[in-house]
Amino acid sequence: MPYKETYPSALLSEAVEAISSLPGVGRRSALRLALHLLKQPSENVHHFTSAIDNLRDNVCYCRRCRMISDEEICSICSDHTRDQNLICVVASVRDVMSIEATGQYHGVYHVLGGIISPIAGVGPSDLTIKELAERVKSLENPAGAELVLALSGDVEGETTAFYIYRQIENYGVKVTSLARGLGFGDDLEYADSLTLGRSITNRQIFKP
Repeated sequence: MPYKETYPSALLSEAVEAISSLPGVGRRSALRLALHLLKQPSENVHHFTSAIDNLRDNVCYCRRCRMISDEEICSICSDHTRDQNLICVVASVRDVMSIEATGQYHGVYHVLGGIISPIAGVGPSDLTIKELAERVKSLENPAGAELVLALSGDVEGETTAFYIYRQIENYGVKVTSLARGLGFGDDLEYADSLTLGRSITNRQIFKP
């Protein structure tokens, strides 16, 4: 018979239910966290819940690159010291954070929101590929710009890169991809900073 936890409080049970809805958090871990919160000063817990509320209600996505931001235009896009004609295309916000941690990239980004995956039911229209094409098209001098396809090296990542290339190939922009210091199938999120930094520095012309 499967083990079933019983709770002395309906409020505790509700808190455990909420915490266990987080990815990777089981009910026992959720109970441990809930009991930990009960031991904390009231102001600490209120600060914690207020931070979560603010995250959900006030964080937005940059209108230009779709990175998480506190403002309509994120701090990276609004940084005039960065090369606005060097656009790194990534699948997720976590990829931006991984690349920024290398200190080797000084352009801007475009976050797709995923990669094309027919098995998962994700098609081009579910991503920000159309917005990317429009962004490239609107550049003052596309021929002097570069698009870095920093996507995973698996089949889905390569498919996404090829699709993007076909959408923007007539605009004259230079299209490159990460050097294969990354192994086949590697996710940027889990690559070490040195390997990822070298892959960015030694990027190569994209060949469909």
